[in-house]
Amino acid sequence: MAAKIKKGDTVVVLTGRDAGRSGEVVQVMPKEDKALVRGINLVKRHQRQTQSQEGGIISKEAAIHLSN
Repeated sequence: MAAKIKKGDTVVVLTGRDAGRSGEVVQVMPKEDKALVRGINLVKRHQRQTQSQEGGIISKEAAIHLSN
């Protein structure tokens, strides 16, 4: 079955720690049944410093399941 959610759609999260919040779909991964939503499911990521970017703790979006 094809996914009903497409890139650019605005979605509302139904369950989890971000329940009730909405955001725009940035990327859809149909094989894993997951999607990246802007501003939702933010996780802290420790990043090593490289020549092009600085190190430290950054926040980025993690994928959420399409059923949520």
